[in-house]
Amino acid sequence: MKRFLKLGVATAVLALATAASAEIRIAHVYGKTGPFEAYAKQSHDGLMMGLEYATGGTMEINGEPLVVIEKDTQLDPAKGRSLLAEAYGDDDAHIAVGPVSSGVALAMLPVAEEYERVLIVEPAVADSITGKAWNRYIFRTGRNSSQDAIANAVALGGEGVTIATLAQDYAFGRDGVAAFKEALEATGAKIAHEEYVPTDTTDFTAAAERIFTAMEGESGEKKLFLIWAGGGNPMSKINAMDPSRFGIEIATGGNILAALKAYKEMPGLEGATYYYYEIPSNPVNDWLVEEHFKRYDSPPDFFTAGGMAAGIAVVEAIKKAGGAEDTDALIGAMEGMEWETPKGTMKFRAEDHQAMQSMYHFRTEVQDGKDYGVPVLVRELGMDEMNIPVRNQ
Repeated sequence: MKRFLKLGVATAVLALATAASAEIRIAHVYGKTGPFEAYAKQSHDGLMMGLEYATGGTMEINGEPLVVIEKDTQLDPAKGRSLLAEAYGDDDAHIAVGPVSSGVALAMLPVAEEYERVLIVEPAVADSITGKAWNRYIFRTGRNSSQDAIANAVALGGEGVTIATLAQDYAFGRDGVAAFKEALEATGAKIAHEEYVPTDTTDFTAAAERIFTAMEGESGEKKLFLIWAGGGNPMSKINAMDPSRFGIEIATGGNILAALKAYKEMPGLEGATYYYYEIPSNPVNDWLVEEHFKRYDSPPDFFTAGGMAAGIAVVEAIKKAGGAEDTDALIGAMEGMEWETPKGTMKFRAEDHQAMQSMYHFRTEVQDGKDYGVPVLVRELGMDEMNIPVRNQ
């Protein structure tokens, strides 16, 4: 009888210890170092603020603490693949978030399928992530190339408009141009020339001259649309070559605040953006802006909002699924899930798990006290206004 009591007490103690040690492990696998370092920091800050916001500051879900494990891909696809496997296999992460680069993301997707764990892609953009390379374990809170493209086509396209593109020669750039061309067809605009350059290009003279030559004989409204990620944005350098002598206007989508400094040179520039902190009006964005100013003495940026959307999605999915252990339950909870973000309502489309979301047509203004071109809202493009193709069929 004494032995039974001792065993019973020991079992109860073990059970209590196990319950006390239960935790929800989230791996953030992203490029902390390298050319996209600024994007990465914003993404991680936003992720942590999203987890905090969605848990009411407790960093717990149903009494289980959230543990965030950070891994640096250094923008290396092979490293990203191995680190995600390490996160799922060695660290037993229930959910992973990341990465920054589309090339790294494409290398990571099969790992999620192999380990049968959810990967929330944020902020990598290439269409192929939720397109031909997709599997059922992949969800994306970030926008995709088609969302960028359709929004920019609405802002820039029209009958008699001729456009040339300049993009980086990798998945983000090529997917972006392909989606932009497709979206422009409905507007009556045409693409006259496509130019792709290596991601580390610093001299754009030859590329710009090829564009100018291709556009010189065109009539009507002419625009050069730039698709660029990371450092080395060519906008200022190409503007210094005076494309206006060929009747060409520079156009581009939104970007982080540091990159918007180049936009100040071109007031009236139009395009579409994913986020600018003064545009959305909702309680989540109000909290983000206020808290970010308190903590960092600066406004939240492009990828801070994206990271926060991912963090809130993680918490809402786990709550809805009744825990983080059952991946199938998580997938079921996330398909069609709507949740509130700094951009307003987002919704995971059931067919490809791409987050449907608003985009913003902007026009730049020069404003006192700001050392960058301010993207002022022309029109919000709601998720129901954009026919985003399903590309994973």
